[in-house]
Amino acid sequence: MTEDPAGRRMKEDILAAVPALRAFAMSLSGNPDRADDLVQETMLKAWANRDSFTPGTNVSAWLFTILRNVFYSEHRKRRREVEDADGQMAARLATHPAQDGHMDLVDFQEALNQLLPDQREALILIGGSGLSYEEAAQICGCAVGTIKSRVNRARTRLAELLAVRSTSEFGPESRWKPALGAMASGDDQR
Repeated sequence: MTEDPAGRRMKEDILAAVPALRAFAMSLSGNPDRADDLVQETMLKAWANRDSFTPGTNVSAWLFTILRNVFYSEHRKRRREVEDADGQMAARLATHPAQDGHMDLVDFQEALNQLLPDQREALILIGGSGLSYEEAAQICGCAVGTIKSRVNRARTRLAELLAVRSTSEFGPESRWKPALGAMASGDDQR
């Protein structure tokens, strides 16, 4: 299989531009290793997208544009990154374990199923579906006061079943507040 003359010419033009690309990359990055990486990335992108090059136009200008775009794209990405060479920032980060949320949901579903049907229905209509007390009362065919009473009894019973003593115990943050507070104040020495 022979290489077509246009492809060979493109390869020669790309290779001929390497010294100028490296000088431009050095002026942008100020680091010889980073400049080499930029030139390499530019050549890979140029070769992969050679079909988008318009024959008869300036190959060097096209390559310089690719290099500049690669540099600024990576610069924007790195600007959002935080250097953490000694790992102190990472040590302060905490991620809620996924299994806790799943287990909390299982516990909640079991407790919800233990409620009386009319209480469960009222709670789901108000708390789960976001309906007003008036709308829920109309759906259930009872008075607004009856719905409010059912919801209150359902919430109280759920709190008993789930052993919840205050609203501060709700949500994943509640379980992590003591640990996060200790880490933030430096009390948590590893």
